[in-house]
Amino acid sequence: MAHATRPRPTACLALADGSLFYGQGFGAVGETVAELCFNTAMTGYQEIMTDPSYAGQIVTFTFPHIGNTGVNTEDDETVDPVAAGMVVKWDPTDPSNWRAQEHLATWLARRGRIAIGGVDTRRLTRAIRQQGAPHVALAHDPEGNFNAEALVAKARGFAGLEGMDLARDVTCTQSYRWDEMRWAWPDGYTRQTDARHKVVAVDYGAKRNILRCLASAGCEVTVLPATATAEDVLAHSPDGVFLSNGPGDPAATGEYAVPMIRGVLDRGLPLFGICLGHQMLALALGGKTVKMNHGHHGANHPVKDLETGKVEITSMNHGFAVDGQSLPEGVAETHVSLFDGSNCGIRIKDRPVFSVQHHPEASPGPQDSFYLFERFAASMVR
Repeated sequence: MAHATRPRPTACLALADGSLFYGQGFGAVGETVAELCFNTAMTGYQEIMTDPSYAGQIVTFTFPHIGNTGVNTEDDETVDPVAAGMVVKWDPTDPSNWRAQEHLATWLARRGRIAIGGVDTRRLTRAIRQQGAPHVALAHDPEGNFNAEALVAKARGFAGLEGMDLARDVTCTQSYRWDEMRWAWPDGYTRQTDARHKVVAVDYGAKRNILRCLASAGCEVTVLPATATAEDVLAHSPDGVFLSNGPGDPAATGEYAVPMIRGVLDRGLPLFGICLGHQMLALALGGKTVKMNHGHHGANHPVKDLETGKVEITSMNHGFAVDGQSLPEGVAETHVSLFDGSNCGIRIKDRPVFSVQHHPEASPGPQDSFYLFERFAASMVR
């Protein structure tokens, strides 16, 4: 009995250490270089690919069934995919879901994002865990012609995320109002018409669902670009200020964000930060951030609230972390990861200023962390 011949590889993933992974390409044709991370979520691949926090990264999905629910316009976290590419175990199948509007491969091709299937993602994930997030080059050529040496050289030439301010690349270009609330059956997305609090949200790469959660908590939201100054923020006379998630090195973005945050803090306004916003609040208060070995990326991360003892199942996406040992007097550590003990939350002890590392708008728990938006809203009641 003859063995079926394997199809000729049409995609190649080259790591800076010289490792090569061949597979079947889908999505856009071409090449890209980035940092490689892995995400352990079983669902939400469309939200992950459109999360601006993934700028400069290619995502390896540890769950093999990626693409089986297709894609739809309601699940985009921003206008276009931001992650540079994706790596999966199995090629995407035709979607089987009543909400599907398009095939994942078609969507990626139309949006200019490269993907590779048929890869041993367990081996790749193990390499990331042991060596740290590697620099890689990903190529998709339907003819299967690859210059492996050149791809490895391009991976080695990638500058890396340390010291990179990527928020400027993904932020909005001008301010806008947001009033769409969280999705709810049977009406879907509805509008906030009875807002009680004026909030300025500074966009370092904000996910739409975070803005929806603010609206659902009773906030009238005005979104400003990442480079907004304290004067820009305060000109809107907000009841509170929100610092969004985003990509890159918080110390680099903090060059212009920290003075803004300190200006807001001087006014005594309630302030809430998530992810990159959390890290930059820590910097503004005198703390430090560090690059992690391979980061936290997934929808099953247990986080303990040190003040209540409650454990929340959270969604995570970060490659940098706040150094909990660097927090100054008057700043309390409120949450920690139960995976590695890293910092996941802080607050000023005598003021309504707090932030968390995880993404409380996501739904792994499914609503374990929504109370944080309600806490922010309650802090603005005068």
